[in-house]
Amino acid sequence: MKLVVIGNGMAGGRLADEVRARDKDIDMTVFGAETRRPYNRVLLSNVLAGTASPEQVRLPAQTEGVTTRLGVTVTAIDPESRTILTDDGGREPYDVLVLATGSEPVVPPIPGATRAIAFRTMDDCHRILQAAATATGAVVVGGGLLGVEAARGLAGRGMPVTLLHLAGHLMERQLDPEAGLVLGEALTGLGVTVRTGARVTAIHAHGVELATGEILASELVVLACGVRPLVSLARDAGLEVNRGVVVDDRMRTSDPAIYAIGECAQHDGTVYGLVAPAWEQAAVVADLITGADRAARYRGSRLVTRLKARSVELASMGEAHLTEDPAEAVEVVRFTHRARGIYRKLVIRNDRLVGAILLGDAPTVGTLTQLYDRGGQLPGDPAGLLFPGLEHATPADSPVRMPDSARVCECNNVTKGRIRACWEAGARDTAAVAAATRATTGCGSCRDAVEGIIGWLCEQEEEVRA
Repeated sequence: MKLVVIGNGMAGGRLADEVRARDKDIDMTVFGAETRRPYNRVLLSNVLAGTASPEQVRLPAQTEGVTTRLGVTVTAIDPESRTILTDDGGREPYDVLVLATGSEPVVPPIPGATRAIAFRTMDDCHRILQAAATATGAVVVGGGLLGVEAARGLAGRGMPVTLLHLAGHLMERQLDPEAGLVLGEALTGLGVTVRTGARVTAIHAHGVELATGEILASELVVLACGVRPLVSLARDAGLEVNRGVVVDDRMRTSDPAIYAIGECAQHDGTVYGLVAPAWEQAAVVADLITGADRAARYRGSRLVTRLKARSVELASMGEAHLTEDPAEAVEVVRFTHRARGIYRKLVIRNDRLVGAILLGDAPTVGTLTQLYDRGGQLPGDPAGLLFPGLEHATPADSPVRMPDSARVCECNNVTKGRIRACWEAGARDTAAVAAATRATTGCGSCRDAVEGIIGWLCEQEEEVRA
């Protein structure tokens, strides 16, 4: 079988890894428009902040038996002859083709937008850092997850940053207004000036113009206005395309020889913009292509959005925007402590957690994520899920109290039991556990939990020896 993968990012790179883990003999070629090896796009804000180097966010490269064509752009797909064309004049035949083309940044149609730098790739990151070296301040346009990450990254370098957002509060897709307000105040504490309800009408050589006529002076303007799936190849090839490339539960497109995964794929009406669904999809396609599990199907993902920055920790999941509604059996449990940057909200329907927002210190975030992911019934007093010290509360997340079935790494679906098994097999530090399980290699927010489990296991071993 000749397998061709278009896209060498977090989805395409993972697919190559998953396929090779199941079958050593498949002839596989991966095309990547970027000249770089795959890297963790989720952690680019850490590169901006200076807390990680480009080398530290690289993903493990699967090279055994894989032909990787870096810096080569696929220009067309010919489904009839099962061939792709590349910008260097090449033609590559395939038996199975996987689209992992990802997304492109949305550039708003305003005058001077090309003067700004979109924040999407490692090259973008380098351009931003190069401009930041001589700039006295920065303006970030867009207060979604990516914009918040970019703003906190630049502020982490001591640069004055203004974050502009058109909506009334930050991250309105994941947060309710009160949570958005608390997040804004937390960012202010990090040196970010947050301005919501701000519409940018033009970008000039040395500043940003708002609808009010005000001009914010800045030599560096970063665009984080969202992304759109890259679907032109699929559309030109005659595949069914909506917002993304339409796929079924096998992640197959309208052509059964072509699959699509990651941010370019639309499954059951949803385009996922997070890494965990892309990796789940890659595993399903690898099972099907190699025959490891011909019954494998993708049934959708329960999304958990995580942001972990210096002094800002955030988790948002499910139907977090719902309000109290006795008729629909919806109950909301909420606590706010703005002075400490804490906001906790649970949305409960029929005694099950269907949504949550946890901002600031949240000792039960792992427990809540598991309850949401599994749809398990909640304890009698849900307030204990927000305050683990209360009587009858769910125990705080600690290695001792976590069951082996507890999922520690959401991005890679790694349980405590799997970490324990790796430790018992000789993986005695975080790097070794990450190499064996991939835990901590996604959004990185589970690192503290993984380190805690390893530390607890080492302590247990010392006690036995004593």
